Amino acid sequence: MSTCVDRLEGPGLPLRGDNIDTDRIIPARFLKAVTFDGLGDHVFEDDREALADHPFSNPAYQQAHVLFTNDNFGSGSSREHAPQALKRWGISACVGESFSEIFRGNSLAIGLPCVTVSHEDIERLMSVVEATPSARFTLVLSDRTLTVDGTSVSVGIEDSVRDAFLTGTWDATGMLLDDFDVVRGVASRVPYIRGF
Repeated sequence: MSTCVDRLEGPGLPLRGDNIDTDRIIPARFLKAVTFDGLGDHVFEDDREALADHPFSNPAYQQAHVLFTNDNFGSGSSREHAPQALKRWGISACVGESFSEIFRGNSLAIGLPCVTVSHEDIERLMSVVEATPSARFTLVLSDRTLTVDGTSVSVGIEDSVRDAFLTGTWDATGMLLDDFDVVRGVASRVPYIRGF
């Protein structure tokens, strides 16, 4: 049941600006729900209302799977709703100069890779997307590369995080389901758990 993540492909979405925090990614008023369902509809809602041509509102980027960001993306509060909202909107990988450690950890927990590139590379990649929104990007975690139009750039990702994606160990729920007989065995020995 656990899922390995290595190769991700699709068009990109450029989101320029440093220190974009989780309060902007998903405003607090949308955190009242018991599940994460529907969060994708409210990604950057306040920013989108204030800025008519926000990238997440731009029809040219509505099929994007790769989010391009600048420095310190996902800073601020530790809400796990931010990467959940991005993933439910359609983003399957984030490429940026740097990410908040908590945001990166919350992203890992849901199978959303966050990889880093240099300032020069992110500027070049964003320019490619802005000039050609249909350009397709291929991120290969095993090779640590991001390719567009035959040109590759190296991406940064910690070895332990990369290995978690490649082996499927990022998916804690999937790992439990893979060995559910072990879970039942432990539950049968715990006196306050019945009916497992």
